[in-house]
Parts: sequence; C-alpha cells; structure tokens
Amino acid sequence: MWRCFDGVVPTVFSTCDKQGIPNVSLISSVRYVDSKHVAVSRQFFNKTTKNLLENPHALAVMWDPLNMGMHRLRLRHVRAETEGPLFDAMATRIQVIASHTGLAGVFRLVAADVFEVVAIEADPEVLEPTLEEEEILPPKPGPIENRGELWVLQRLLGEMRGATNLDCLLEAVLGTLDETLGFDHALVLVPDETGRRLVTIASRGYEAGVGAEVVFGEGLIGIVAEKRESVRMGPIDCQLRYGRAARGREVDVGTRELGREIPLPGLSNAQSQLALPLIADGELVGVLAFESSRVHAFEAWHQVFLDLLADRFAHAVSDMLTRSDSTESEPPPPPSITLPPAPPSRPSLPGYSLCYYKNDDCIFVDGSYLVRGVPARILWRLLNVLEREHRDEFTNRELRLDPWLGLPPIRDNLESRLVLLRRRLAERCPEIRITQRGRGRFGLELDCTLSRVERASASIEPPA
Repeated sequence: MWRCFDGVVPTVFSTCDKQGIPNVSLISSVRYVDSKHVAVSRQFFNKTTKNLLENPHALAVMWDPLNMGMHRLRLRHVRAETEGPLFDAMATRIQVIASHTGLAGVFRLVAADVFEVVAIEADPEVLEPTLEEEEILPPKPGPIENRGELWVLQRLLGEMRGATNLDCLLEAVLGTLDETLGFDHALVLVPDETGRRLVTIASRGYEAGVGAEVVFGEGLIGIVAEKRESVRMGPIDCQLRYGRAARGREVDVGTRELGREIPLPGLSNAQSQLALPLIADGELVGVLAFESSRVHAFEAWHQVFLDLLADRFAHAVSDMLTRSDSTESEPPPPPSITLPPAPPSRPSLPGYSLCYYKNDDCIFVDGSYLVRGVPARILWRLLNVLEREHRDEFTNRELRLDPWLGLPPIRDNLESRLVLLRRRLAERCPEIRITQRGRGRFGLELDCTLSRVERASASIEPPA
C-alpha cells in the first residue's frame, strides 16, 4: 500500500457522532506509523475531532494512484499526540507546504491523531494503468539481497575515506549517488557566517546553482535546516494544491495577512523532493537535497538509506571544515614571487571588470552578481595581495589570522567558503582560478586582464 500513503488521490475519511450521524472529509494523506497504526494530521477537523471524542471508530478509504485499487481501513482512535517524534515529523512536512504557499503560522499541525488499524478490506478490482509504469514510478526493486544498498554504502564510505579535500568529497558523493541510484539533481548547502542562511557549495544536474541561498525556515530546504528533520515530498503538486486551497479559504475570510509563496528550488517541474540535515556532534553542518521530475522518485527506503549516509557524510564534511592548518603541520609561506609586467595590450586574453560593494559586502563581475560575504572578502584580499606584493600563493592560516575577513575563531568553515568561491569563479569567470597547492595552501591564477573598483552600495539583490 505504500503508494496510497503519498496522497496522490485524497483519502475519504469518515466518522460518526454518538447518534450515528456521519461526517465525511477529504484529507491529503494518511501517515504509516507501524504495522498496526496510522496517523492523521489534525488541522481544521473541528467536526471530525468532536465525533472522535464521542465515538472513536473511523473509516479511511484510500486508493493506489497507479491502478486505483481501493483499500478500506477500519480504524479506532487511540490517542492524539501534540509533541514527540511523530508529531514533529508530521508538523515539519506541513510546515514545508505552508511555507511554499505563504501560510506559515496559519497552516499548522494541531495534533497527530493515531489510530489502531482494526481491519483492512481490499477491493480486488483494479484498473489498467493509463501511463507506462516506468513513466511515473522508479524501477521495481529486486529481492533485498540483489538490490545492492550495502554495496552502494560501502562504495560511498570508501569514496569519503579517500577524499583529500572538501571539493573531492562533494564530487565523489554526489557523483556516486547519481551513478548508483540515479539521483541526478542534487544540492549540498552549508550555513553562512550569519547562521541564518544556507549557501549552496555543490550541485549536480543544474546549469548553475553554486552560490544560491536559502533562508532558514523558508521552503523545504530551509525548514529541514531549522527543524533538523529529513523530509520526503511527492507528488509535490498534489501537496501544494491542498495548501493553496487552504490559502484560498484564508484569503476569502480575510482575517489574516498571508506571506508570499516561496518558489520550489531547482527544477520547475519537480514532482519529488528529499532533503536531509547534515548533523555532526549535535551541530548542523549543512543540508543534502535531491529532487526529480518523476512522481514517486524517492521511496521510503531511500529516505532510510540516506539518513544513514547523511550521518557519516556530515562527519566527513565537518572533518574537512575543521581540519587543522597549524604552522607546525605546513611549510612556511613561500617567498614573494615577482611576476613579470603584463604587456601593454594582450588582445588574446579575456578581460573582466570586478566591483566590490563595501556596504553590501559583495562582488559583481561585468555587472552581474558573483559572490558575497566572506568569500567575497577573501577574493578581494587575494587580488589586493597579488597586486601589492606580487604574491600568488597563500595559506589557510594567513586567512584565518586576517582580521579584515572576520572569520570566527572556532568553526570558521573556511574550506567550504573556498569551495564556494572556486566554483563560482569557474561558472562566471573561469580564467580566474583558485588551485590547491598542498595541505593548507592554495594559489590564485589569472589568465585574463582585470579592472577593479570599490563602491559603497550595489542596490541590486543577489539571487535567492
């Protein structure tokens, strides 16, 4: 019945009062709890709640969206949970829908009503699917011994152990998940220096994406970061329709000021999403997110499998971010390199115009946003040193000790900021490169001509 629990077809939920007068509601989904229990989210069910207090019996009629096979679940209400893991997981899912439809604070979970499944009656009559099954479903898994999750996990752990820096780690994990599980649209985001935004440092399957930002508490990724709960969504359009219907009712009543709708990240036609927090030693180090244009692309076992992976991946990312770069473990800074003067005109070299806006703490290249915050300050400092001292090699340690950069003394995430800067440069101006030159050392290489200027304010918002 796993497809029935995704809410593609609304569930018909029926209760009766003590006189036997029925009340029937359409609900977006029923949640599987265990082999004997299911849960229903309580949001607007005033009449349903009143009936259950008088008569604990209920009937849920659910449909398989592929063949319309019908299942009648005869239920008995056993409790209402207003806290705990089940409540938190259901509340997080509802909060994602509320955020995307501008109903944050309005569309919320009041309680999770848990029911004992007394009996299940299945209708043997089913329809032939109107679409090819492979168009809407992932490949059917084989027997558990042939599915290979353990082999995939073993390979991923080996890739993580062999990674020498954060760049290699991100590429290895996202690449292996794409190759082995078909997860071809993925993002890795880490908190920025404010601790209230996530910034994308790695992406797969998108033309661009590195540097994109998400505010904590907004949309799927922001809520996963804030709540530290993994969330699997699909099919998204069905869930959003339910939220928008609730939004329409609030607009009609006109009693509340509603927020703006938050666009979905990445794919415009996304039908499935899965996002997982990366937590190491009790601290959020990032979010791992996937999406697909296919309905049911992510199954329940994918979420369990990736929860296991996310734990090890989070510690690997944390280790890379906090790797020691003490003076004793690295050679002294190299002597200054005198670069030959550039010829008066090099028409074969591309040219870039960079502008650093001090008040907005961001850099634009040729009038378009490049990067902001600590990565912007790092690039500007490197360019200043290159111009003033003719030095093109630097150490992580000197950046950490530079007061102008404003890195915190503990968990400065310098490695992730260098990865972000390196990838943004590769996307926007590949002739400006930051290259690894050993542990704790990197170089700045230019195959272009540059003009640089500082200004007060940009008056242009960087992309969300």
